[in-house]
Amino acid sequence: MVSNKRFKQAYFCFLMTALGVTAGAHRLWSHRSYKAKLPLRIFLAAANSMAFQIEVFTILEDCASCCHVSLSEICPMSFRNSNGVLFFPPRYYKSSVVLMCFVIPTFVPWYLWGESLWNAYFLASILRYTISLNVTWLVNSAAHMYGNRPYDKYINPRQNTFVTLGAIGEGFHNYHHTFPFDYSASELGLKFNPTTWFIDFMFWLGLVTDRKQAPKEMIQARKERTGDGSA
Repeated sequence: MVSNKRFKQAYFCFLMTALGVTAGAHRLWSHRSYKAKLPLRIFLAAANSMAFQIEVFTILEDCASCCHVSLSEICPMSFRNSNGVLFFPPRYYKSSVVLMCFVIPTFVPWYLWGESLWNAYFLASILRYTISLNVTWLVNSAAHMYGNRPYDKYINPRQNTFVTLGAIGEGFHNYHHTFPFDYSASELGLKFNPTTWFIDFMFWLGLVTDRKQAPKEMIQARKERTGDGSA
């Protein structure tokens, strides 16, 4: 039988996994929408390894292609060097994935409260990993097909509430593609956006600086010029 502690730990691993992708690989390293100090960068690098989706640098290449910009625009060499911790070097990446994605989520509950290794492995490792992968890919599938386009009706990305709930704030995709530099990835960060809440909390702790955000006047002008009138 699986304990309640196990479900809570599995959900914590899911949130950590999601933040590694949303707050780390996407908003910090792909779009440089805010700056993070070393302790937070280390946490996000570890969390991204727990996500086990792809190396951060490859994510940057994919994001550059998706947003129709060059890799040097979103991640110049000076930025990679000055940030120190960007991703685990390729020769260590697979080892970090095995440790963060499978070993730690499995052995922590087994050691701390006697969960069976079988339950621990399949709940917080395999099931959590499967769900996190599918939620992430919904951003570039469902959020490009279903929803409204209040900021730019001439591009495919949409505002998708379902994706927002699963991807902890990444479903405001029409906004994000219109204002990719905005750290909140949603208008003024006022809607359901746990990733923005996390970044704001890190700012309060002094671990985040230079949060970039689109001015209200710019957003309104863009809505009137290219939006579909839905907001």
